[in-house]
Amino acid sequence: MAKINVYLNFKGNCEEAFNFYKAAFEKEFTFIGRFKDMPPSEDMPPMAPEIAEKIMHVSMSINDGNQLFGSDVIDGFCGDYQYNPGNNISISIDASSKEEADKLFTQLSEGGMVTMPIADTFWGAYFGALIDQFGIGWMVNFDYQK
Repeated sequence: MAKINVYLNFKGNCEEAFNFYKAAFEKEFTFIGRFKDMPPSEDMPPMAPEIAEKIMHVSMSINDGNQLFGSDVIDGFCGDYQYNPGNNISISIDASSKEEADKLFTQLSEGGMVTMPIADTFWGAYFGALIDQFGIGWMVNFDYQK
């Protein structure tokens, strides 16, 4: 069965965000590439030094093959893509225990905004939602009955 991977775009702070996620999930990057690593092309505008160091692509394995991907959106390098914080994307995490749900919720909400405190729900789960300090929506869920 296919796994869902999430790709996040940032307006210049991808590295900061992914270092935050790296600490929250206690994982390492599986790949990190910068715009300066791209091969030269006649179709590409000249690259300013501050753009060269931005993240072209980063990946991090979360668990069981699920990947979190990210990049910085650089004007002129990303076509017509219009960056909006979070682009209305929420990432749903199914935790393996209530303790893990609490830990992830606490770490991801650091510096962010809790939109639904993590608590028992009427549908038989322990659930909470938040927007992290980078504008990304997260839902943390632990199902009591699997």
